[in-house]
Amino acid sequence: MAKSQAGDTRSKTRARVKGRSTGTSSRSTGGASELKGRRFGRVLVKLGVLTRDQVQEALAIQRARKEKGESSKIGAILKDLGYIKEEHILSAVAGQAGMEMVDVDPDALELSLVEHLPAETAKTYQIIPLSFDESSRSLTIAMKSPDNFRAVDDLRLLMGFTVNAVVAQPDVIDKAIEKLYAGAGSSMLDMMSQLEDSESLAALEGRGDSVDLEQVAQAADDNKVIRLLNLVLLQAIKDKASDIHFEPFENEFKMRYRIDGVLYEMVPPPPHLALPIVSRVKVMANLDIAERRLPQDGRIELTVNQLPIDLRVSVLPTMYGESVVMRVLDRSNVQLSLDKVGLRDDDLELMRELIRKPNGVVLITGPTGSGKTTTLYAALSELNDPDTKILTAEDPVEYDIDGLIQCQVNNDQDLTFARLLRSFLRQDPDTILVGEIRDLETAQIAIQASLTGHLVFSTLHTNDAPSTILRMVDLGVETFLITATVEAIVAQRLVRRICDKCKVEYEPSEAELMELELRPSEVAGRTFFRGDGCDNCNGTGYRGRLALYEIMVLDDGLREKIVAQTSTAGLKAECRRRGMRTLRETGLMSIYDGRTTIDEVVRETIAEE
Repeated sequence: MAKSQAGDTRSKTRARVKGRSTGTSSRSTGGASELKGRRFGRVLVKLGVLTRDQVQEALAIQRARKEKGESSKIGAILKDLGYIKEEHILSAVAGQAGMEMVDVDPDALELSLVEHLPAETAKTYQIIPLSFDESSRSLTIAMKSPDNFRAVDDLRLLMGFTVNAVVAQPDVIDKAIEKLYAGAGSSMLDMMSQLEDSESLAALEGRGDSVDLEQVAQAADDNKVIRLLNLVLLQAIKDKASDIHFEPFENEFKMRYRIDGVLYEMVPPPPHLALPIVSRVKVMANLDIAERRLPQDGRIELTVNQLPIDLRVSVLPTMYGESVVMRVLDRSNVQLSLDKVGLRDDDLELMRELIRKPNGVVLITGPTGSGKTTTLYAALSELNDPDTKILTAEDPVEYDIDGLIQCQVNNDQDLTFARLLRSFLRQDPDTILVGEIRDLETAQIAIQASLTGHLVFSTLHTNDAPSTILRMVDLGVETFLITATVEAIVAQRLVRRICDKCKVEYEPSEAELMELELRPSEVAGRTFFRGDGCDNCNGTGYRGRLALYEIMVLDDGLREKIVAQTSTAGLKAECRRRGMRTLRETGLMSIYDGRTTIDEVVRETIAEE
């Protein structure tokens, strides 16, 4: 595949050399396919840059350094000897990858090419368009490094074009981007106005479900629809949104981003674009564009700024069309480390003690979207070493982590949490993660696993730590089994963190303090902060999120209370007497530390009785 692409690219590049219409010329003396896979020194000899004697001299130096325990790349040695320059290294690496190295004249590039590669895409992937063939829908791009091969795959997925790639000097590509996209960057409003002016898309207005499949496919491949969706995706990733919502209503088609747990409404696309946009998402996620009556789930994999990003796609039929939610799973945006999830120093020490226990059950509780999975991943990352076997059962697997054996629940095949968990016990694990305890069977097997010497992590949906006991009893678990196996219950919530760039001191009003059941005299001398709003936080005053924790460790006294069927309120009072900090109390400490605001803590925590 790569070979044929290289051949196509070579022929097109040579065609451009004659006319010079796109401002490129070929640099290599040997064909790209002839250089592919050859050794670095051999490529440079074939390119006529070095002699064999010079390569042998560099290899001798490399061997001598290796004997001394030093590591040196042959390219760096040749550069130090003065035989080659940085541009020769790039040419050789391109040749090894089977790609052509070309000279680009930014002044000779056609400005019309920007229609086929929008500014936001060019800047994100650091590439420039060199030519576009309308008949074959084939785009030729120049990139800074042949290592950026994922950009080619992503562009095929995002743009729907055949993409051929060549390599050019990084500084030249920077100049070309600056020239081609000077003052560019399609704003959402510009894109919407272009879409409203499109006659072919306007023909879909008022058609509802009567549009035939061929028209749907054509609309999904429309260049303007593709550009809009790419802008939406790249903007969402840039703003660190966790979800993108496309929602059809009777007279409008809404678009919203969820950033730091809060939904923000964006400029809405014209209503008649609902079908083309949803169909384009389906094409990218390999879903059936003809099926509009049943829910569908899919996945889109991208690499943005050299970082892998997964988009989990859910399509749901509604009264007025299909609603689409895309969950953005950005590993770089998630802190998979216990000391970065928001635990206070004493809580961090306690959590580390809990996850090092040889057996037992540790439960993380909270509503959907409270960061339970992230906390569990952070705990498993800390335990993840060669002498520990960790198995996980998840629905779905959100982040792929090296060293963990991760299994995905598949209810269609009757592969439930309980069935996976039963199989886990025959896999000789040390630590087990069960994504969620949903029923008595899963709870019983998790308890059985802990009784046979395994440490089990899982999640439940409850409001606070003490009420988890009642929830387990409600599922049908006997109290003596709860007290014999559960080591700790950790409740958590996520609050938005004050933006560091616009953080200012302020004096809270008496009404604000009353929401936290505080009097001005109780906070005398304390400093409160909030965000004023700036470009860094999109004017919200918040940037990122912080977890609040409530850790209930079961000791003999609490176990006696549970066996005696003490009420949830009684358990909570007993836990507080034993030093447990509630979610509200942890929130107050974070307010006093200047990490979050009164509004956030009030919104996410329950007042103490």
